[in-house]
Amino acid sequence: MKQARALALPFCAAVAIGVAACFSPPQHPEHPTPTPVPEAQIEPEPKSTAEMVPRPEPHSRKGNPPFYEVLGKRYFVLSSSVGYLERGVASWYGPGFHKVRTSNGETYDMYGMSAAHKTLPLPAYVRVTNLQNGRNVVVRVNDRGPFVGNRIIDLSYTAASKLDMLRNGTAMVEVRNVELPPSLNATATAGQITDTAALVAVPNALFIQAGAFSDPKNAERLMEKLRGGGYGKIFVRDDEMAGRRMYRVRIGPVPSVPEFDRIVAALERAGINDPHLALD
Repeated sequence: MKQARALALPFCAAVAIGVAACFSPPQHPEHPTPTPVPEAQIEPEPKSTAEMVPRPEPHSRKGNPPFYEVLGKRYFVLSSSVGYLERGVASWYGPGFHKVRTSNGETYDMYGMSAAHKTLPLPAYVRVTNLQNGRNVVVRVNDRGPFVGNRIIDLSYTAASKLDMLRNGTAMVEVRNVELPPSLNATATAGQITDTAALVAVPNALFIQAGAFSDPKNAERLMEKLRGGGYGKIFVRDDEMAGRRMYRVRIGPVPSVPEFDRIVAALERAGINDPHLALD
């Protein structure tokens, strides 16, 4: 609920030959990681809210620059959401941004089924699964954010409620693109999505991946570097992908978002870039 939100990202000017532009960053403070919300402050779950019905839509005219900058970091907007899959920590935003303009020019409705993402094209439809309880929802991405810590998606109040993550404020999730055949109308698409969506079972354990290498010696070197650093159990997982062996340095299992945050922050201080959530 306390997440920073990027409002519409205005154009500065087109420059050079071809397609290039600069964009003014939104003016907002960086909010801290959300704290659990007391139960007395939680509104009843909006059970009457209809599920989001995915439908083919063109990219919006606003909110899809080639890139933009927030808090000194540059983000490159994806040209397509096809095949998108990401795992990490989700947060949610609510009353403080209700009825505020979103990055694609719409009005944020905390009671709708929407979300904010840093790089997916707007709009996009994704299925978000809470990996800690198995609940899942389909949301329409129409905003930019969250720009706090290692959060990968910011959900509306209703979406977060349906994932049972309001009280904790965060959850470890999987974000997967909902594939939409462009030739289908909204009614046909809704039926197909409902019948064929692949749901994610609650994994036995969640881990942090610190690195992946084709050379096992590099994986061993990273494991030795991290050993004794207070991260928890460190091991190398050996997998085969497209005929190639990959050696993944894993930490865990990780039981909660606070522990995930602690380990990720320690890894980043140690110079490990882009640690991310991984299944067992």
